[in-house]
Amino acid sequence: MSRLTAVIRNRLRWTVFSALLLLAGSAWTIASRVPAAATTGGLIPSPRQGFLAPDFTLDQLDGEPITFSDLRGKAVVLNLWASWCPPCQAEMPALQAAYQQDGGRGLVVLAVNTTFQDREADAAAFVENHGLTFPVALDRDGSTSRRYLLRALPSTFFIDPDGVITRVVIGGPMSEATIRSAVAELLDRMP
Repeated sequence: MSRLTAVIRNRLRWTVFSALLLLAGSAWTIASRVPAAATTGGLIPSPRQGFLAPDFTLDQLDGEPITFSDLRGKAVVLNLWASWCPPCQAEMPALQAAYQQDGGRGLVVLAVNTTFQDREADAAAFVENHGLTFPVALDRDGSTSRRYLLRALPSTFFIDPDGVITRVVIGGPMSEATIRSAVAELLDRMP
């Protein structure tokens, strides 16, 4: 009987110990949390629909830096692409057409070349050959592509004036109708 009592007491001790440990861990988690509102205005940055678009700063082809958060208040089409990518080549004319049509209404098309897997000279030639007039940024080290969880080229994020992603299109090419529809939704959210 004493052996059975010892096993029961050990189980009881371990149960009590586990319960206290769980309570202490829960209390620590609650006490040490930082509310999202304290860091991002209540929105958590994530490259998914309904979340705040992650911020970044990159150099443009002309050497000038561009910071994504400086585009707040505008409707943004963020397109990650490479010069060697056939779907990227196919959809660029439609992105340029949307920019030409709605750039004056607050639309910004920001093309981020995945320069870490492309060549800067090829990106510059691509821009010139396609007559692109919107900003083209260079992701030389891949940090922005990682931040946006790049899985396929092209990847396009439609971002409203508050910086919230409204639509994500992975792969392509997107049709002009798809681009125009998503841009119209963004422009409807303009103040």
